[in-house]
Amino acid sequence: MTTLYALEGVQKTYRAKGREIRALAHVDLTIEQGDFVTIQGPTGGGKSTLLQLLGALDTPTKGSISIAGSELGRASAGELSALRAGEIGFVFQGFNLIPTLTARENVAMGLEPLRLSRDERDARVAEALAQVGLAERADHRPAELSGGQQQRVAIARAIAKRPRVLLADEPTGNLDERTRDEIMDLLERLNADGLTLVLVTHDSAVARRARRRLRLDHGAVHDITRR
Repeated sequence: MTTLYALEGVQKTYRAKGREIRALAHVDLTIEQGDFVTIQGPTGGGKSTLLQLLGALDTPTKGSISIAGSELGRASAGELSALRAGEIGFVFQGFNLIPTLTARENVAMGLEPLRLSRDERDARVAEALAQVGLAERADHRPAELSGGQQQRVAIARAIAKRPRVLLADEPTGNLDERTRDEIMDLLERLNADGLTLVLVTHDSAVARRARRRLRLDHGAVHDITRR
C-alpha cells in the first residue's frame, strides 16, 4: 500500500494560564492510502489535536507531518489552503449545514474554493448526493431532514471534492444506534471504493468496525487493533 500520512516525532504543546499543556508527545504514525483508522481515548487525550494536524489546520510544535510525501511544515499558507480545499474532507458531529440552503446548495458550498465550472460543480454535487442516497432529497433544507440525513448531506459535501482522505470527528455522536449503523455502512462503502477514513470516536461499536484502531492517552498513540 502507498503511505498517505507519515508522522515522525510529532509533539504539540499549548500555553494556557501561564502553564504548558502537552497535547501530543512524540507521535510516530503512518496511515496508508485506503486505510480505515479509528482513534479513541479520554477527553483531553489529544484526539482532536491529532485530527487538526492531519487536516492541515494546525502545525506541530516539534516533529514532521507529511501527506503523500509532501511535508506540511514546509508548505506555504496558500499550499495548505489548497490541500484542505481539494485533498481533505471533513465531517463533524454537529453537521455544520447552513439552514437556509438546500441539500444541493450545502454540498455545492464545499466546492466553492475549487472554482469549478458550473457544469462540473453540478455534476459533482449530483454524484455525491447519489452516493449517500439523497438524490431525491436534493431540494430539502436541513430542517426537513432527519439527523441521519443531515449527516449524509455533510458527508456528500466532504466527498464532492473527491478527497484523498475523510477526517471525521465523532460523526455518529448525535445519532441513535440504528442511524449510527447506517452512517457507518455508508462510510465503509466509501472506504471500499478507495477513500481513506480517519475517525475520532468515543463509541467502541464504531471503533470495532475499523481495520485499524488507535488509542490516544496523555498525548501518546497506542495501536490496539489486535487487543
